[in-house]
Amino acid sequence: MTQHTHNKPKSGQVKEITSAANPVIKDLRALSQKKYRDREGIFLAEGLKLVTDALDLDWVIRTFVFARTALDNPLVAKTAARARAAGALVIEANNKVMEAITRRDNPQNVIAVFEQRWCKAETMDFARQTLLLGLDRVRDPGNLGTIIRTADAVGASGILLIGDTTDPFSLEAVRATRGSVFAVPLYRLGEQKFLDWRRSFSGMVVGTHLQGAVDYRQIDYKKEPMLLLMGNEQQGLSDNLAAACDRLARIPQAGQADSLNLAVATGVMLYEMRRNHLTLDVRSA
Repeated sequence: MTQHTHNKPKSGQVKEITSAANPVIKDLRALSQKKYRDREGIFLAEGLKLVTDALDLDWVIRTFVFARTALDNPLVAKTAARARAAGALVIEANNKVMEAITRRDNPQNVIAVFEQRWCKAETMDFARQTLLLGLDRVRDPGNLGTIIRTADAVGASGILLIGDTTDPFSLEAVRATRGSVFAVPLYRLGEQKFLDWRRSFSGMVVGTHLQGAVDYRQIDYKKEPMLLLMGNEQQGLSDNLAAACDRLARIPQAGQADSLNLAVATGVMLYEMRRNHLTLDVRSA
């Protein structure tokens, strides 16, 4: 991978690119692979809303790409100016280049590269937490993105990604978050590191489990902080993580399905745990 995406260009630089074979575009396309995202510490975000959300939350932008067809869009022009002012490389591209970067036929008219942002669990201030979410070895990027979006919607304080969890900064996961990846603090830690951290966590830990004898609606969720643990799509929580829970919960089912989708089950749990905090306002009506 060449140096184009991770060397900060001079402010005010704008480049027109018409070939998907251009080295800068090859670098952007390489970010579809986790090894390049990890090595460079950057990732792609697609869509004007996602990019403006990230800029509003002070995420560091490296590259801003906009479609030539969006030249007359004042919001795109304004966002391009913000990106330039932040020192990003600004690229005007044709549709073929946009398709090459996003690897799909109908790309959004804005794509950007941002620096990844991870938080450290050991520096977490428990006094400022209300509800944390822990995810054990989640494998599906669409599930993870949807869960991040839901956690944002209920006002969760952060998400702990435990063990070999799929990358929240993959393009598929970022798309599924609809911008919430920029709003919810993310932590990553191995299972043993999580168990060590859990000993310092004084709040209630609730995990969903097939052997959970308690209906999730019967648990008292008033004491904060709380931590919800959700397991792998196929295997559920590991035995070690289940043993670390104060309460094990189960969501009742009446039909023939043997289980709920992980993102749906997480949403059910999060909304129940936040029931007393959520009020209907104009935005959510």
